[in-house]
Amino acid sequence: MSDLVAKYAALQALVKEIARETSDAHDDETVAQLAIDHHTVVRQFESIGNQRILEVSDRDAHRAVGCVTVTEFLQTKLRITHPKKRLQAVQALEPMHAMTGEKLPPVCPNTARELAAGTIGPDHVHAVLDVLKKIPSAVDVEQRARAEEVLAEFATTLTPKEITAAGVRILAHLDPDGTLTDDRDRARNRKLNLGCQDSQLMSKLTATLDPITRALFDVVLAKWAAPGMNNPDDELSPIGDGSDIDSNLLREAADRDHRSQSQRNHDAFKALLHAAVNGGLLGGSHRGLPPQIIVSITDAQLREHAGVARTATGSDLPISDVVKLAADAQPHLAVFSDVTNEPLFFGRNRRLASQAQRLMAFAQYKGCSKDDCTTPFAHTEMHHAEADWADGGNTDSPHLAPACGRHNRAVGSEPYQWSTEKIADGPDRGRYGWRRNADPPETLRANQLHRIDELLQQHSPDIVEPRPPVSDIEHQLAQVAAERLPRAPRNDITWPQDMGFDAA
Repeated sequence: MSDLVAKYAALQALVKEIARETSDAHDDETVAQLAIDHHTVVRQFESIGNQRILEVSDRDAHRAVGCVTVTEFLQTKLRITHPKKRLQAVQALEPMHAMTGEKLPPVCPNTARELAAGTIGPDHVHAVLDVLKKIPSAVDVEQRARAEEVLAEFATTLTPKEITAAGVRILAHLDPDGTLTDDRDRARNRKLNLGCQDSQLMSKLTATLDPITRALFDVVLAKWAAPGMNNPDDELSPIGDGSDIDSNLLREAADRDHRSQSQRNHDAFKALLHAAVNGGLLGGSHRGLPPQIIVSITDAQLREHAGVARTATGSDLPISDVVKLAADAQPHLAVFSDVTNEPLFFGRNRRLASQAQRLMAFAQYKGCSKDDCTTPFAHTEMHHAEADWADGGNTDSPHLAPACGRHNRAVGSEPYQWSTEKIADGPDRGRYGWRRNADPPETLRANQLHRIDELLQQHSPDIVEPRPPVSDIEHQLAQVAAERLPRAPRNDITWPQDMGFDAA
């Protein structure tokens, strides 16, 4: 055992000893100092952890523990919530290798020094890096280095929020009249982020728009978000841009409109997306599926009017919204006890899966089949899971499984690669599982992240209780949609519909 391995083993033993101790016998000042010392050590270990991450990256050591990328290693093995932000910190604070092989000094040496000393934490580091990213490219190297030095010094006494405020002053000093900011800076800082869905299934959209995008968005909102336009609460509200609408009708709709400007902006954006999806702007196909909303639900969910449906892009829809979509949808059945009349068996006649096969795979998997992978189905490829196409595998539905690009390429015969095999029993029977090539063989593992509701229903049916319909009209729509479905043993219903879906 190397010295470093032995020291980490001793550290873990020491941590267990410390965890068993209490500070009851000490005075208040000592108790407070213990808390200070503890968090200083935690911050120091953040710096040491960056060194360990860099070593893993330099040696591709993540492959040894079954991870295809360093990001996956941080997310699954180190359990880091924001792996990309952590990698940005590693790149800024650690000495990286140049193309010629020699080590370069850290980009932010002062910030790295303070983190190693435990005087600042990771939130301070990210605040400093956020300010530095906003410095115009035209600012010379010396001024940029001086700004990093000042920010690192501020970080030892200021909160991350105060660092951001101080950064505004520094940026104003470096570029007082804004003349140094150019297109390169604007291009570097442009972004649009769609946040995760919350407990109400709502999502937060945040963006930093470049000037042209802002101007275009202003034009759209001027028409589509005008009072009375695209109001979902008003059946007579004009839809779209309102260019062919009588001015009197629009004026009456505006008088009935009690939405805030923010709500009108939201509804205009929704209507714009609706028009893009239905107007053919997205083309005819995306990875073999129609580029429209595709949801999968069971007939039990439809009958009971309860549950949450998952879309092919990974979003969750409340059942009330699914019923509204279903009223105009052309349903497709994915029947798992028999083979349907869909052309699902191609053998060696074609390599790429058909749209019908992809719809079947979505109903079965909902996302990437590799365990712990969060990639939604719309961003996956069809993996020849029984035998690779190059090895004589057939393009038949029972032999296919969805896999994201990086995991599809991770399958192979090398020790650091993966193999797939159909699971024969248990709750994942009939699905493909993954295991790393190892001796002895590891246990097959299926991805259950995309089927949490289904697993809850299997193991704890009382957790998922049916809810009554939200309204009588929704109940009637559910009955109409259910009547349009032929009876079939254990089926999942995929709704391709004209505003979300296109019939397969």
